[in-house]
Amino acid sequence: MKAIFAMAVMSLGATGLVRSATAGPLTLAQAREEALKLHPSITVAELRALIAQEATTEARAGFFPVISAIATGVGTGEPVTRLAAGGLSNSQIFDRIGTGLTLNLLVTDFGRTANLTEAARLHARAADADVETARTQLLLAVDTTYLGALEAQAVKAVAEKALANRQILAEQIRTLARSQLKSELEVRFAQVGVDEARLLAAKADDEWQSELAVLTSLLGQRAVIASALQDEPMPGSDLPANAGSLGELALRQRPELRRLRSERDAAQASASAAKDARRPTISVLGSAGVVPVEGAGNHFEHNYAAVGVNVNLPLFAGGLYLARQHEAELQASATGAALQAAEDDLLRDVRLAWLAAAHARENIALTQSLLDNSNAALELARTRFTQGLSSIVELNQAELAQISAELAYTNAKYEYQIRRDVLDYQTGGLQ
Repeated sequence: MKAIFAMAVMSLGATGLVRSATAGPLTLAQAREEALKLHPSITVAELRALIAQEATTEARAGFFPVISAIATGVGTGEPVTRLAAGGLSNSQIFDRIGTGLTLNLLVTDFGRTANLTEAARLHARAADADVETARTQLLLAVDTTYLGALEAQAVKAVAEKALANRQILAEQIRTLARSQLKSELEVRFAQVGVDEARLLAAKADDEWQSELAVLTSLLGQRAVIASALQDEPMPGSDLPANAGSLGELALRQRPELRRLRSERDAAQASASAAKDARRPTISVLGSAGVVPVEGAGNHFEHNYAAVGVNVNLPLFAGGLYLARQHEAELQASATGAALQAAEDDLLRDVRLAWLAAAHARENIALTQSLLDNSNAALELARTRFTQGLSSIVELNQAELAQISAELAYTNAKYEYQIRRDVLDYQTGGLQ
């Protein structure tokens, strides 16, 4: 346990680490590893799980005897004196010195301590599920942000390529215009194309920088990542025919549901413990020791020992125990209803995630066809423009269509990867 706590503290202290720009391209696996190691949300969840484990130990301690060591020295100023106030009886007090041990052992409380221990154990299990929830949520955030950054990087490359091509074309048209082979109108349209490409490149760069800033935060770093990102292979297209089997898998695997089930069972155990609080408690009491110095009048033996049984029967507490029982029972019912609602919401989310993934997979083929046709149209437009059979307007339209198709294809690829990650998260399979 101490080792886990030390690791958690080290994780908190490492949030200022910065990835070196010379470390090579950052892969998704490396990003996940760094996030799980450095992000404070994981540390918080782990520490809360440790707190819940200590609460279990506290509840279980009721099964063990309480042994105390006692040393007493009393001086009265008189050989024997009495207390005249402060109690129902007037006790004699003697000069003495004594040492000893006392023992208090619970014999039975008719299941109350056992139920309290079970409730604490279930709360600890729920806290462990919270750790898994925090882990999967962080992995999903890292995956989607990393893929979003790759998408922005690819869009930026398309925009920069389009800008370079349009700048070359604009320069060619300006050269032809100086030779009176192209009109001023065509020069202006060519410059419009350059400006549009610059706007697209600026927007793509802004999105790229934004994604890097978010990814940096998820990795627990404070300086923006300077290294490049390594592209990820496309996932397989083997989606189930429907979301039915995925829903059953999600109900078994999602840590949020495991947490709610543990909280429901813990509330039921707490309700049983509250009911048991109205039953008797039987304990064994014992005390033994030594009186090394005799008091005045030789009132004490050198050794003493005593043992007894204590029965505590609650008779009236103003409705406290019954109210606690009803509170715990209502809490168990509320947690059960929350679990049912969470299961229904999860089945809905799984269906939506499956539909989004299936749609994204279809978009890849559609945008690929669009890109192929737009590339062919652009080549024809360039040929017609070179031969003087069309104007710059037609060429600009063909280039705009080709850029849009290339961006759509790029977005479709990464969108499918993101949707597959979301589907894995919804089914509890994101590892």
